[in-house]
Amino acid sequence: MKITATSLSLVAALATFGTGTLAQDLPGPVKARQGQFNILAINLGILGDMARGKTDYDADTAQAAADTLVAVSMINQAPLFPEGTSEMEIDGTRAKAEIWDDWDGFAEKWSGLGEAAAGLQQVAATGQEALGPAVGQLGGACKACHDSFRAPE
Repeated sequence: MKITATSLSLVAALATFGTGTLAQDLPGPVKARQGQFNILAINLGILGDMARGKTDYDADTAQAAADTLVAVSMINQAPLFPEGTSEMEIDGTRAKAEIWDDWDGFAEKWSGLGEAAAGLQQVAATGQEALGPAVGQLGGACKACHDSFRAPE
């Protein structure tokens, strides 16, 4: 598995401090988990745009984005989801109470994201045509978790 120092540094910084757009008065773990999801969304967007031909395919950029997705998928989720931080208990989060009611199911979905990210990592630098199916699998892993564990906007 290829993970760059830059990817790990970015993940660590955002997981620790969140992002500037999350300046709400939220607990640190909520800011950290929202930061990690922002990192996932940015990198999935880069790859999705390449897969659809909205941006030119670049092997190095695709590989860096895929490496970052894998790095984020390796973050231990337990410290980011302490009890008392569901959308029913605090404003500013969409984490459903079902996460804590079914932690094993949530962890399984997170693991599925990691597996899909690893598959994408394997093909990211092989060409634009390989991105579509791999990005689709990753999107499916995201949706599976969102359907069960994320409240609508």
